[in-house]
Amino acid sequence: MDRQSMLGLFLIGLILIGFSVLNAPSDEEIANLKKQQDSIAQVDQQEAITKAANLKTVQEKQNAPIDAVLNDTLLNDSLKQLKAQDLLGVFASAASGQEEFVTIENDVMKVTLTSKGGRVKVVELKSYKTAEGKPVRLFESDSSSFGLNFFAQNRSVSTNNLFFQPQGKGFVVTGKDSSVFSYRLNAGSPDRYIEYQYSLTADKYILGFNVNFVGVNDIIASNASYVELNWTQQIQKQEKDMNAERINSTIYYMFADEDKEVDYLSETENETEEIKTKLKWVSMKQQFFTQALVAQKSFDKPTRIETVSGEEGDSYVKQMNVAFTLPYSHGQRENFAMHFYIGPNHYQLLKKAGDDLQKQIPLGWGIFGWVNRYLVIPIFNFLNSFDLNYGIIILILTIAIKIMLLPLTYKAYLSQAKMKVLKPEIEVIQANNKEEPMKLQQEMMALYKKAGVSPLGGCLPMLLQMPILIAMFRFFPQSIELRQESFLWAKDLSTYDSILDLPFHIWGYGDHVSLWTLLMTISTLIITKVNSGAAMTNPQMKWMMYLMPIIFLGVFNNYSAGLSYYYFLANMISVGQQYLFKSFVDEDAIHRKIQENKKRPTSQTKSKFQQRLEKMAKEKGYKMPK
Repeated sequence: MDRQSMLGLFLIGLILIGFSVLNAPSDEEIANLKKQQDSIAQVDQQEAITKAANLKTVQEKQNAPIDAVLNDTLLNDSLKQLKAQDLLGVFASAASGQEEFVTIENDVMKVTLTSKGGRVKVVELKSYKTAEGKPVRLFESDSSSFGLNFFAQNRSVSTNNLFFQPQGKGFVVTGKDSSVFSYRLNAGSPDRYIEYQYSLTADKYILGFNVNFVGVNDIIASNASYVELNWTQQIQKQEKDMNAERINSTIYYMFADEDKEVDYLSETENETEEIKTKLKWVSMKQQFFTQALVAQKSFDKPTRIETVSGEEGDSYVKQMNVAFTLPYSHGQRENFAMHFYIGPNHYQLLKKAGDDLQKQIPLGWGIFGWVNRYLVIPIFNFLNSFDLNYGIIILILTIAIKIMLLPLTYKAYLSQAKMKVLKPEIEVIQANNKEEPMKLQQEMMALYKKAGVSPLGGCLPMLLQMPILIAMFRFFPQSIELRQESFLWAKDLSTYDSILDLPFHIWGYGDHVSLWTLLMTISTLIITKVNSGAAMTNPQMKWMMYLMPIIFLGVFNNYSAGLSYYYFLANMISVGQQYLFKSFVDEDAIHRKIQENKKRPTSQTKSKFQQRLEKMAKEKGYKMPK
């Protein structure tokens, strides 16, 4: 890209900056605006706290009457049973009992089930640890609720705190084996019940889950065409950086239509949505782990979903609530088949699990996602098969990508060399046409055409490399492969590498010093100097070019160390390429070639752009150069 093109881009930026300065509000206006924003923020914060409290107590409210009866010390057992009968009808016997646990286990996870609610108490992933070195535990019942809600005999029934009866014992499956365990909620007799059926296959992060309704067709309200499945969970902290977890955690869902479109709630804002079409699955996605509930066919409509972010000082990341609709047609025996995926956000594992669960990994939209899916991930997985350190893998990946881009990089350098050779003639044209910008542009275009040089020749090759740079920006922070993998001083390449924790917080920077980000910034300044040396004479443009890396220093300080390390490597390789190209590109030969091109007769065919410029020049009264 020549100096004029670069200058034009930066002038646009300077105009925007100048406009913002000229239109900046007064101190009084700023104070009033801050007061309004503080008031709005206070209202939003209070609303978020209220929502979180409502979500946390929704199951408690549903079970409050029966809990009050069971905990009333003034009532004897007979009276408690009568009152429970009045509140729960045929399900009264399940109101009290002894909570018992059953463990089912396979090669990759250990699932503890509880008779209270017949639900999952906790899932422990065997191959993963938290940032504190503890086992990764998902679906913990202490911070979640899960159960059916429906009307039966004119009573509202919630199964979350009712006691189910186990049907069999726990199990451990290995190899290719699978096994099943069931809980039953009796409805007055052994042949009438609601059953939760859990199954595991040895080497998968999939927990089968079926709900069976047997003989309860005359108990559930006759006008009910569905039952509701409520799932509320406070997502627990697993990683080093709580803020990074929060902005990477939300609810994803996929529509059940043929398009299989995946959507999600905001990752940065509290959001509630009622989805009025059928869904295939809904997942509570964290930064590196997912808990997804997938229907064998589809969940009926509507599905209500909500996320509420934890506040400063809270021990949990976000609170998520999902209310599913399960179709019910009052048959003697009805089954609704589902399964959970409870495991890592590993692209290949999610893809292998089916139902397009891998679409919840945000690899970028359009071409950026394609680059990650079809270029970066395959290369990364291939290198990973050699069991190398991830720092070495990133190094080889960077070199491989740089080699693939080498023709474009060389073409960009060659174009810059041509523009450098033309610089004296360009300066003469600029000096002679200071007061006539249209004529200046016309003569510049004529020079480029005679010399056989494109002013965008250096920009286009660099522009074609941008998808890879942006794809990497999306890939590294989402790559679970880098999680808790160390390289040199970085203990975890998936998060920032702090070499110094500051006793205070710097706005726009943070409370620590990331060395890889610092090295990336220094290398960016070096490559800026190498690329801009002779071509950039405008002091304002130079100031902007050197300011951008400083801004990125603050932005990347809290990002993945693997990402900063990759950009650092890419910068240093680029510097090496520049010096390599310089050693064998003969600028004198380029100059002679350009002079030869200028002597040749130029084509009489004019581009549409040139025709428009000439038309505008004639309207202004300028004579066109021959």
